[in-house]
Amino acid sequence: QVQLVESGGDLVQPGGSLRLSCAASASISRSNAMGWYRQAPGKQRASVASITYGGITNYADSVKGRFTISRDNAKNTVYLQMNSLKPEGSAVYYCNAHPSPYYAWGQGTQVTVSS
Repeated sequence: QVQLVESGGDLVQPGGSLRLSCAASASISRSNAMGWYRQAPGKQRASVASITYGGITNYADSVKGRFTISRDNAKNTVYLQMNSLKPEGSAVYYCNAHPSPYYAWGQGTQVTVSS
């Protein structure tokens, strides 16, 4: 069973940047795209970005041009570079398989965007 551990969340001012990491405990299948999801208080968890094993990316409209997803297959790690952060980006961020998140959810990493 693959375990996912997210890290890199923090308190940041609007307009700031953060880089999130998601480390998997075992190799992720080549057939699995991976994604970053986020869940704000009182809202459903939603996908923000995804990346295939070969590096094809896709983004939610709300983060296009500001977020960049990448992966290091040799390290079983997925990253999310977040620039120009907005207060509405405050949430717990998770990674999982995409579009069907069938791995057990990790604990997530808290991102708070506030002045």
